[in-house]
Amino acid sequence: MSGKASSDPSQVGLSGSGALSHVYIQHPPLRCNVPGTQGLYYDDGNKLLLAPSSDQVLSWKVGPSTQSDPPNSDFIGEGPVLSIRYSLDGKLIGIQRSNQEIQFINRESRETFSRRCRPDSESILGFFWTDCPSCDVLLIKTSGIDLLSYEPDLNTLRLVEAKRFSVSWYVYTHESRMVLLASGMQCTIFSGYQFSSGGIIRLPKFEMAMAKAEANHKPVLAAEDIHIVIIYGRVYCLQFDRVSMQLNLYRFYRDAVVQQGALPIYSSRIAVSVIDNVLLVHQVDAKVVIIYDVFLDCLSPISAPLPLLLRGSSVSGRQALQVEDNLTSAYGAMIYGDSWTFLVPDLICDIDNGLLWRICLDLEAIASSSSDVPSVLEFLQRRRSDPSKIKMLCLSIMRAIMLERRPISIITRAIDVLVTSYAHLVKMENAFQGGDRSSKKSQNSGSQSANTSNIVSAESLDETMNRGKSIIKGAESETQQSTIRNLVNVNDNHAKKSTSKASLDSVSDSDGDANLDAMRSNSGESLDKYLSTDLLSSDAMQDVKKNMKHDYLKQSPIESEGLGCSSSRSDSCISNQQEPQIISVAISLDEMYHFVFALVEEELGGDPAYLIAVIVECLRCSTKEKLRVHPNLYMMMIQMLARTNRYSELALFVTNKILEPSKEVALQLLEQGRQNFQIRKLGMDMLRQLSLHHDFVTVLLQDGYYLEALRYARKHKVITVQPSLFLEAAVAANNSQHLAAVLRFFSDFTPSFKLTSDYNRYHTMLIEMS
Repeated sequence: MSGKASSDPSQVGLSGSGALSHVYIQHPPLRCNVPGTQGLYYDDGNKLLLAPSSDQVLSWKVGPSTQSDPPNSDFIGEGPVLSIRYSLDGKLIGIQRSNQEIQFINRESRETFSRRCRPDSESILGFFWTDCPSCDVLLIKTSGIDLLSYEPDLNTLRLVEAKRFSVSWYVYTHESRMVLLASGMQCTIFSGYQFSSGGIIRLPKFEMAMAKAEANHKPVLAAEDIHIVIIYGRVYCLQFDRVSMQLNLYRFYRDAVVQQGALPIYSSRIAVSVIDNVLLVHQVDAKVVIIYDVFLDCLSPISAPLPLLLRGSSVSGRQALQVEDNLTSAYGAMIYGDSWTFLVPDLICDIDNGLLWRICLDLEAIASSSSDVPSVLEFLQRRRSDPSKIKMLCLSIMRAIMLERRPISIITRAIDVLVTSYAHLVKMENAFQGGDRSSKKSQNSGSQSANTSNIVSAESLDETMNRGKSIIKGAESETQQSTIRNLVNVNDNHAKKSTSKASLDSVSDSDGDANLDAMRSNSGESLDKYLSTDLLSSDAMQDVKKNMKHDYLKQSPIESEGLGCSSSRSDSCISNQQEPQIISVAISLDEMYHFVFALVEEELGGDPAYLIAVIVECLRCSTKEKLRVHPNLYMMMIQMLARTNRYSELALFVTNKILEPSKEVALQLLEQGRQNFQIRKLGMDMLRQLSLHHDFVTVLLQDGYYLEALRYARKHKVITVQPSLFLEAAVAANNSQHLAAVLRFFSDFTPSFKLTSDYNRYHTMLIEMS
């Protein structure tokens, strides 16, 4: 990437403060405007922004956040620089000096060597470094590609293999490890290769369709019209057809490249970014951004086109407006200026001003701009950029629609989205725990057959993962976790939607959706099929093997609002408070109670029927997914039903076990049953069913049925209730015969009882009563 000075910079400034936008660039940027440098280049393999000068190159590390550290420098000697890249191990620097020569510099020894092509028959189009085991450097020429291996002893490059065919231009991203080589009169015929740590994969040659402009004019496809992106772990190619004004989507499979639809374009110049698996299409001339979620089949925009804004640090209120106004006046460049270069996947380089911006999504603005709450929640549950913030946003949306008393049908769909998402997470975590138990059991086994089985399983897994690695390489370190999580937390309705597509798209989509369902299953065979069918990024495959469980079981930070699992959590995925919490956007039923129902109960107290209906729908969804509900939610429902004298409905909920039996529920039934004997009896029956004998005896004593309590305690051997409670109840009844019977019982069955002070005290009281 290099840039030239803009001859006609855009005159449209930043949008004013307070303007609505779903996408913004974050201030402050990475500043790299050092005097004396000659252009800017982006090394996506090492995530370095490079600025060569007369005899050295300055490098800035591009991280998740803006860094103010001074740049590093390396000596590169004098000469022109067409492109520059560091080797992936950082030991060499490759510099393309001309279309005939590439110079390599050893950073330690400062020794140099060059690679040249035949000037009479070919020219160099570019090069890139690779982590492929068979080669280190790929040299792209008009006559084909050369696979080169570095020989450190000889400090030279050895030709491993040469693939000869005509090449007009190429597109490569280190994120996908894929290179597309264009050929043909219109540059629409492509050869594709993927060079990853798993090996080399050659895609079948394919041709991109282009609309015809005139009868005698055939448009030529340019390199800037092709974009390689990774979305949900899959590799897509986006082709801008300038005649039909469409952005065609191509999805890569192991043995085919299939067009998956087209997006309308409203500008003669576009750019593409991907943030948290959301596709951003920048309409540069119109100076707006349209965002898409390709997870959906309809390929409709998520929201209306809105401008790209410049936003300062996290401040609020009047201070935020003042900061944005200051940024607008201080930033001399213009939004979507001619010197802007968009870098994969979410960076913008302002070459004239030496600034590097990171693009961000405003999820709150996206959520507030749509009235379809269930769809918004589905969209948010697929995001992974800031799990805690997304979780709080989803909870606030649920509270808002309940306080607004939206129709129960909408509430039901919203709850179903959240419960389904969490159920998928629980199933995956349980699958991991099952794998750990199986592994430990195999390790503890002393038999030779078990050891042999372990070896075979490990080899099979390695073979499977190697196939996955060789599919498509992508998703760098900061996106690896989000890729796998998005693959895991897909929704079941996607597979159903895909059946309504066109025949060719339906076949390819059904494969992908089946793979996603297989990913959620616990079957290793299904997982193998998933890894070997769809063209996914190979870094995502490595996550499956190495980082998948680690991603799910990271310690989750507790936010200021207390969004964390409560101490009384009863979900099956967490066994105790000491276990690491799952870091995910999925919302547990415990959190649903604490941060939704408990907070809206008071405000909805005047309309308990509405809240009861909402709770019933929550119970229905949780029952369908076989998830345990927080006991306090049952208790809340019991209280509201009793408060509105709906005892018959409450009895039906209990007898049909819609209210899951527990000690808390039983005690709440007893409390509310003071005004209704049937409800109290249901509470007593629940205590017996749960074998809570101590509590059952205690309740009998509180009701004055001390003889029944005594018989029950004798039958079930309840020794935890103090004898004094029985004796005090008999004294309160002023019945000497009953008091004598209780004394005789404890004297006969508790030999040490006669030695206690209670025996002497109540024996004296019995004599006085007689």
